[in-house]
Amino acid sequence: MAKTFEELTLWQDSKSLVVEIYKLTANIKDYGFKDQIQRAAVSIMNNIAEGFESGSDIMFVKYLNTAKGSAGEVRSMLYLMIELKYADEDNAKKIIDSLKIISSQIYKLISYLKK
Repeated sequence: MAKTFEELTLWQDSKSLVVEIYKLTANIKDYGFKDQIQRAAVSIMNNIAEGFESGSDIMFVKYLNTAKGSAGEVRSMLYLMIELKYADEDNAKKIIDSLKIISSQIYKLISYLKK
């Protein structure tokens, strides 16, 4: 078992995702949209970290549920980015696929912690 959140592959993957979101949104002029998707992406990795540091499986599950919700929000916004032509469809879909994997990993960790 990991001793720090930085050791969690899930957190590492989430951090990489945030970097990809920031790159994808770098040239967006719709600042409200840009701010929202960036904050939601950061929320994924930060909630994983905060939950891990809480010291309680019950609290960790709570934070993981929030992280999973944020992952859904980012996916939803990426579909909108495609429709609004804010991003290249192929790049956005690669991130969507990564988010689906992260959401699945979060779900599995929640299931494990609830046992």
